Amino acid sequence: MADSSESFNIATSPSRGLTSSPGRDLPPFEDESEGLIGGDALPEEEEDGEELIGDGMERDYRAIPELDQFEAEGLDDDEDLSELSPGARAAAEEAMKRRDRERGLSGRMRRGLLYDSEDEDEERPARKRRLAERAADGAPQDDDEDMIESIENLEDLKGHSVREWVSMAAPRLEIYHRFKNFLRTHVDEHGHNVFKEKISDMCKENRESLVVNYEDLAAREHVLAYFLPEAPTEMLKIFDEAAKEVVLAMYPKYDRIAHEIHARICNLPLVEELRSLRQLHLNQLIRTSGVVTCCTGVLPQLSMVKYNCNKCNFLLGPFFQSQNQEVKPGSCPECQSLGPFEINMEETVYQNYQRITIQESPGKELTGIYNNNYDGSLNTSNGFPVFATVIMANHISKKDDKVAVGELTDEDIKAIVALSKDERIGEKIFASIGPSIYGHEDIKRGLALALFGGEPKNPGGKHKVRGDINMLLCGDPGTAKSQFLKYVEKVASRAVFTTGQGASAVGLTAYVQRHPVTREWTLEAGALVLADRGVCLIDEFDKMNDQDRTSIHEAMEQQSISISKAGIVTSLQARCTVIAASNPIGGRYDPSLTFSDNVDLTEPIVSRFDILCVVRDTVDPVQDEMLARFVVSSHIKHHPSHKDAVNGNLEDIILPNTYGVDPIPQELLKKYIIYAKEKVHPKLNQMDQDKVARMYSDLRKESMATGSIPITVRHIESMIRMAESHARMHLRDYVMEDDVNMAIRVMLESFIDTQKFSVMRSMRKTFARYLAFKRDNNELLLFILKQLVAEQVTYQRNRYGVQHDTIEIAEKDLADKARQINIHNLSAFYDSDLFKLNKYSHDSKKKLIVQQF
Repeated sequence: MADSSESFNIATSPSRGLTSSPGRDLPPFEDESEGLIGGDALPEEEEDGEELIGDGMERDYRAIPELDQFEAEGLDDDEDLSELSPGARAAAEEAMKRRDRERGLSGRMRRGLLYDSEDEDEERPARKRRLAERAADGAPQDDDEDMIESIENLEDLKGHSVREWVSMAAPRLEIYHRFKNFLRTHVDEHGHNVFKEKISDMCKENRESLVVNYEDLAAREHVLAYFLPEAPTEMLKIFDEAAKEVVLAMYPKYDRIAHEIHARICNLPLVEELRSLRQLHLNQLIRTSGVVTCCTGVLPQLSMVKYNCNKCNFLLGPFFQSQNQEVKPGSCPECQSLGPFEINMEETVYQNYQRITIQESPGKELTGIYNNNYDGSLNTSNGFPVFATVIMANHISKKDDKVAVGELTDEDIKAIVALSKDERIGEKIFASIGPSIYGHEDIKRGLALALFGGEPKNPGGKHKVRGDINMLLCGDPGTAKSQFLKYVEKVASRAVFTTGQGASAVGLTAYVQRHPVTREWTLEAGALVLADRGVCLIDEFDKMNDQDRTSIHEAMEQQSISISKAGIVTSLQARCTVIAASNPIGGRYDPSLTFSDNVDLTEPIVSRFDILCVVRDTVDPVQDEMLARFVVSSHIKHHPSHKDAVNGNLEDIILPNTYGVDPIPQELLKKYIIYAKEKVHPKLNQMDQDKVARMYSDLRKESMATGSIPITVRHIESMIRMAESHARMHLRDYVMEDDVNMAIRVMLESFIDTQKFSVMRSMRKTFARYLAFKRDNNELLLFILKQLVAEQVTYQRNRYGVQHDTIEIAEKDLADKARQINIHNLSAFYDSDLFKLNKYSHDSKKKLIVQQF
């Protein structure tokens, strides 16, 4: 026998048949010279060479005893050996192969010829590693997969795009194994296996979504994290397959519950605005945020379809449906008919489908693939090809206050708690509201209380009492009403801004329309519904018509919106604070008239506002000069080319409500509000009920006498809400006496500001003890002094027709007024910065207070 290491050659000739060269001696032909290759040409074709198939074929198999023998060397002469079984023969061959490899005799041949898999294993460590992993997991071996070469350097795209590269078999397999390894081995900082717990929780709830944090993936497998946003469709398909295998390794029977496992990617680092999505984002993984305005029900969508041919009953398919268009068979492969075809309901596979419409607002966060689909109606209306864009959602998370609190760091919480221990924290918060707006301390106080809000109550789930504080700003134009609303929009964690002129009743509440996809009647949310758990800001409130304003009555008190249209009867939540701004009738507020005469609003809507702030544009030379300086300094400071060294004017102008108080930075204030609303829930156990009862009784008596806005039971609830808000501002668990006093003060200021000018002075005297709460004596004295100056200016104008540049007030007049509010020593007031900033001077010899304009 020829040695196994020798090679052999076969030569063929089209005219001479087939001859063989030595491996075995052949018997001589009759004419030996004619049978050799390279001999002389034969005269007849039938005598050319050896005829293997034909009449003489039996001659080749005749017995030749002298040749039909093995050489004696190397043979075992023992005749007692039995014939080997197939298993024993295979084991013997394996042993001989191993012996040959050890001697260095075997050589790896080209794939497709003699192929030794173990030789290849030694040359492919990555493949050997994968086989060992699969064997350890008890997974079946896949022969086709084993034939794919491993990719060690996955980053080398070899000139391909990411999408092309991850679609190839070898990179796809490597991505599959890397992601599977990531799911199995990823641990947190405490050493706990992250996905083992997540998969366990997922399976307990019979879900099929496994949430994967992109930041964790990027930290462990940066190549996969790079590929994912570039080719999300292909990558997520690989991820889903790997996740399914890992889940089935833990729970082998789980495929009976969920046929597929989906990897949901969260915390993608870059958040895109909806309005900034462009062509370059197409077919990429994006993350955006918005508020859901409309959503369909969960509908069955065709995923894999099979059809029956009506003519021959042949089963066609499967056809896998795309998101954009329906895939149908062209003809039956059995009978070649063109149809009709019916969907085979039993064989067809469905998937759940829901279409959600979002618009810009920080309500929900969405991660998905930005795609486009063909829409013929768009082309018809535009006259040129236009593609509608959709986001194929991969992960949706709801953003609310709890999420916002979760985003606060330990340092933030430490700073918030430290800030709450300041004894003047309430004054600091009031001073920090609207820092770019001069004056209006009462409005800033009311806005602060509205931002923190009271505590909603729903005993036994039967009677709901709102906790949100509604506020109305009404007054002269140019008094920063709209600026206050814009400020609240920025500082509130969730806010929706609208105007009365541009808002209709359904735009504020909700409206019903036929959905373009399902053709069903669907509800679309208005501004008050979108602002649920937040603030709804309505500017130009007086420009709304009465029908539209009537529609928000229920939303402002019951905080729900009832709908009964087009067969849809339901109730939507509108748990939000309403802050509105309006102008008086004729544009200017007339102090000689009551609030009802100045404002074109009905009593039912006015009574739903907890705080009413009347803003008057009064002429005060000193205050006007300080306001002008403040505005000019603000513009100088915030000019783009302004240098810090030039800034000297702004520090000279101190806001009236910030004397001796350092305002809180705006970012910290936002975090403080979020933390307080989520973590602090004040109780009323220690509230002074007698004081509130007396206060309510006195207010009712005054309101009946003056004929102004009626005081109702709603005002008691308003005081309770404001007391809770003030306690929450201090991060207190119980409402204290200070909180009740502040609530009474704000309520009284709100009520007195709506009175006629003639009634206002007497009411301030009546309720002086309440209005003086938490007010610095100097501020009270300054307020009284300004009233005396205003009376003197009015007297000069009426008597002389002009106003003098110098106003003199007798010291005795101020002392008499001060004694009425239990202030007897005025020397500290005369020495204060507040006294001098308002351009007052004290002449002790003449006992006069002089103001120089």
